[in-house]
Amino acid sequence: MYVRGVGPKVAEMLTAKGILTAEDLLYHLPFRYEDRQNPRSLDEIKAGEMASIIAEVRGSALLRTRRAPIFELTVGQGRFALKCLWFNGTYLNGKFHAGQTIAVYGKVEPSRSSSNLKMIQPQFELLPDDSDDAETRLLEVGRITPVYESLGGSRLASRWQRKTIFNLLESVRGAVPECLPREMLARLELAERESALREVHFPREGTTAVQLQSCATAAHRRLIFEELFFLELGLELKRRRMKERAGIAFATTDNVREAIREVLPFHPTNAQKRALGEIVGDMRQPSPMRRLLQGDVGSGKTIVALQAMIIAMENGYQAALMAPTEILATQHFLAARKLLERSSRKPRIVLLTGSLDEDRKRHTRRQINSGEAQLIIGTHALIEEKVEFARLGLVVVDEQHRFGVLQRFRLMKKPNQAEPDVLVMTATPIPRTLALTLYGDLDVSILDELPPGRTPIVTRRVRDDESGKVWEFVRKQVKQGRQAYVVYPVIEGTSDDQPELDFSQDDAEVGKGLGSQAADGNAETAKRTRQGKKAGLLFPKESIEANAAAKSGLKSAVEMHQKLRAGPLEGLRVGLLHGRLSADEKEVIMRRFQRGEIDVLVATTVIEVGVDVPNATVMVVEHAERFGLAQLHQLRGRVGRGTAKSYCILMTGPRISPLGEERLNAMVTTQDGFALAELDLSIRGPGEFFGTRQAGLPDFRVANLVRDRQLLELAKAEAARFANARITDGALPSAVTEAERARVWARLKEAWQRRYGLVEAG
Repeated sequence: MYVRGVGPKVAEMLTAKGILTAEDLLYHLPFRYEDRQNPRSLDEIKAGEMASIIAEVRGSALLRTRRAPIFELTVGQGRFALKCLWFNGTYLNGKFHAGQTIAVYGKVEPSRSSSNLKMIQPQFELLPDDSDDAETRLLEVGRITPVYESLGGSRLASRWQRKTIFNLLESVRGAVPECLPREMLARLELAERESALREVHFPREGTTAVQLQSCATAAHRRLIFEELFFLELGLELKRRRMKERAGIAFATTDNVREAIREVLPFHPTNAQKRALGEIVGDMRQPSPMRRLLQGDVGSGKTIVALQAMIIAMENGYQAALMAPTEILATQHFLAARKLLERSSRKPRIVLLTGSLDEDRKRHTRRQINSGEAQLIIGTHALIEEKVEFARLGLVVVDEQHRFGVLQRFRLMKKPNQAEPDVLVMTATPIPRTLALTLYGDLDVSILDELPPGRTPIVTRRVRDDESGKVWEFVRKQVKQGRQAYVVYPVIEGTSDDQPELDFSQDDAEVGKGLGSQAADGNAETAKRTRQGKKAGLLFPKESIEANAAAKSGLKSAVEMHQKLRAGPLEGLRVGLLHGRLSADEKEVIMRRFQRGEIDVLVATTVIEVGVDVPNATVMVVEHAERFGLAQLHQLRGRVGRGTAKSYCILMTGPRISPLGEERLNAMVTTQDGFALAELDLSIRGPGEFFGTRQAGLPDFRVANLVRDRQLLELAKAEAARFANARITDGALPSAVTEAERARVWARLKEAWQRRYGLVEAG
């Protein structure tokens, strides 16, 4: 439909932001609200609080400093004044003139230079004057005003969005189709779709700021539920349709059980027995298995997966294991080869990775295609078009979150192949809220028990000025015949363009927002605010400066390898492992470390998963404040794999953000990976839970998985109820009409398939 104010150029800018339709624009919701009915007065605000203030521009200046230019704006009400400061604020010079009316929002802080208060990096917006039309003034002053993330610089900032969305809502008044059944709306006490959209953009008078900022209004609740309901309905439908497909009914005969017993290195835990039982139950069914095997570090997932692969091979099928990195694929290959040496069957195992030379790749592909290779282990190379399996029966995907949902589906849907069973493994404990969305199409098995003999890991945090004591401790451990890891966040030089620094952006990165809703640079600030960052930590100058200093002072693996060898660890055998080494070089170093030929392995987070050295008892992580909780927990899991007492030492710089303190303290006080995962999710938000943006995680428009856990559970239950009624009975409750039923499925197919590519509604 035609939207007033959206011509070809604007449409192109909106498309770049993922807004393709009028509906997309309506679902581009405010990320915060300002109460311009009763704005705060400068004589009543206090340091430490967040405030929204409407004042008059008094003057501005661009201050040149050694570190960076600072733009200073003075605003006032009567005899009271407030200073606003923006670092690197050259872009604001010349934007303001005395007498303009401005709305600013930010944290109020004391000013050292005078008795006045100040704001650092506040959000701001110039308010309309007599030259603006009456409609613009009506939408921006004397009401609760929505503030939007910019869609394209100053041209498509909040003012343009308010006006355009208001006009769009007026043009579709009474014509927005309802997409949920009336019976459901009444039973769950949910608002109608059109009224919810209208009130979430332009809240009615009397709506409290607390409700709006926490997305707890009836309008927000309706839109959040709608988004989660259709996502869960799509995943529920996918699971059910997968169960209807023809798969492989594997037999578990005495011969199969004997083959499994031959390779077991130890007596399995009860959790491993339970998980294998659930997997075997799925594999016996004629429909394809889709299961997630989730367990904490060291819980024994790989041996359970290997047993499942033996079942497939004993039934005459091939099994494939896909890992996210060559180093992990190589580790799996070596471990599987060692374990299967005990087998009287001696299955042929091959490794396929991107770094192999073309002759070896062609030879390996021929073995896979002919069926000569029974167990195939590799990286993304397994999903290349040239790879064709002879008889693929089981796919195991390790560390699934590093691949993304669509890659998993692609591997499942190899052309001209029967539907193989799929087992997804992850050592990252995933909170239930993420599992319901990211893995919502999978059944879940959890390993919540460690194998016998694993001792708790002693975790300590120390400042880097105490490094001498740390290196002396490492020397003592080596003297006792043990080995150690020392991990750094970057390979060499700065952190630029080094993907291994997964959590390089500390909490202070939110300070990079330019502070103006009308400025291009405000998108990141808006996004982080919307994700629920604590308001008091948004724009501290000290954090910005500390972050810049930390970036320039990062120690690197290459640099410290040399310094440690020549200094505090002189005389020890110190190795170096990082992601820029070739696959062959990595394998040589790994095997030397495993054989005990290297005492101390200096590495990047390339050793986060996969390396299994029972003799390693010390994990030293430098710049520990720079890593996420999940990553620190994974690194800690590299030690404590034998019977000897193990230690994890977290070395930090002198300045740590409040959230960094929270992460480090949690590491010291608990080793429960699931408890740490819940905390990590609440600190960083779902989009950054894994250290990097999750390719397979839906980009929610309204919902927040941390905040909206209860609504997610409700949406999942309602989706199952709706889908179950359709599939089992062929009809829904009499209160739901055929027209409503059709609208639900049409909505699922039209909107959610286009946005997520996750569902196949019809």
